[in-house]
Amino acid sequence: MELPDEIYERVTDLSEQGNVLMDADDHAGATRCWLQALEALPAPAKDWEAYTWLCASLGDASFLSGDVVTALKYFMDALNGPDGHANPFILYRVGQCNELLGQRDRALEYLLRAYALDGEDIFDADDEGGRYLALLRQEGLTAP
Repeated sequence: MELPDEIYERVTDLSEQGNVLMDADDHAGATRCWLQALEALPAPAKDWEAYTWLCASLGDASFLSGDVVTALKYFMDALNGPDGHANPFILYRVGQCNELLGQRDRALEYLLRAYALDGEDIFDADDEGGRYLALLRQEGLTAP
């Protein structure tokens, strides 16, 4: 199912504005754009593919701003959107958030799912990735 052209253009424009702001480390500005884009989606918003990537973007902005609780909420929303369960980045961030919140078992579950989909690449793409890959190795969940 595709968004109507007018809505698609609005969502895309707002998303791109958010990306530019995010690249400039303006996480609050990016968040405002992505929330507007999310609000532009027809109900039920969670049925649209854009919902998944908008929630993931909101989660990433929150994560990079240090608001891990809000980040986890958005990443869980993204996880439950179309194809979110098959997105290694979303799974990786859910794992990171859980670890930072002291939920080791949940962290390992999601980090392992990310690893199963993308191998070490998802960990290599993040400066902190080695720390999270080491958690999987300590538990014997990946090759040393």
